[in-house]
Amino acid sequence: MMNQKPEFENQPLKGALFVLASSFVFALMGGVVKELSVSVSNPMIVFFRNIFALGFMVLWLRHHQSFAEMKTGVFRFHLLRSLSGLASMYCFFYTISQMQFAEAVLLSFTYPLFMPIMAYLWLNEPVSPHVRSAIIIGFIGMALIVKPGGDLFRPISLIGISSGILVSFSMVGIRRMSATEPSIRIVFYFTLISAIMSAFPLMWTAPIRFGVKEFFLLILTGLFAVIGQLLLTRGYSLAPAAQVGPFGYGNVVFSAVIGWLFWDEALDHLTFIGAMLICAAGILSTWRRNVLPEVINQPH
Repeated sequence: MMNQKPEFENQPLKGALFVLASSFVFALMGGVVKELSVSVSNPMIVFFRNIFALGFMVLWLRHHQSFAEMKTGVFRFHLLRSLSGLASMYCFFYTISQMQFAEAVLLSFTYPLFMPIMAYLWLNEPVSPHVRSAIIIGFIGMALIVKPGGDLFRPISLIGISSGILVSFSMVGIRRMSATEPSIRIVFYFTLISAIMSAFPLMWTAPIRFGVKEFFLLILTGLFAVIGQLLLTRGYSLAPAAQVGPFGYGNVVFSAVIGWLFWDEALDHLTFIGAMLICAAGILSTWRRNVLPEVINQPH
């Protein structure tokens, strides 16, 4: 029955490999977005990422699921989750275009720090002492990256952090739906709504002509987005989130390597320390929490 929570397998090694693979694919997608941002506007990238992702999602559903199973009774929650996820995507892609790749990904990955706060405010979920400690550690790491009050402070960092906040809001919305909505349905509505809504900003965006390279890269963003989501969903179906969740931070490592290889980027000492603290805090905040696998699906 689609309204029942699935029974998850317990294959942590296999699940971790799937999550790690999804992290690599999402890092590749981010790298493609950064390359595109040189010649294509942010609203255009977001739209084509979503429209191509929708096309690939429809093709996948035709062969693996029934469209009748996509029927939902909580569309309002899907809409709220999708709008916050879409807003996060705009912030994330813009941050990628303006900052070092790994730093932009790091700021987006602050979402585990904000999730307990959002869950407390929206769902009245208690925040345990070790989660509070993780939040404090994470905010210290964030401060080392953002460097408020210093000469190296960049306002664009706040947009990157906004991406993390919006992701956390989106994920708490997913938690709210998790009793009746399987992950594939959540991903489908996010892809559908995002494709529709991201078309509206194009009315105020100057049209541009794509070359073959840009068109190919735009297709890749949609393909990587769907593959990453499916790998992530599979990974979290194979083992508890606490066991495989930390491997999602492989995205940060892969992004740092991609930034170094293609744009000769290197993290300064404070940013590196901040990255370690944010990763440690994110792992700590989810390690003993009963996090459903659907909650980890990022909207990027």
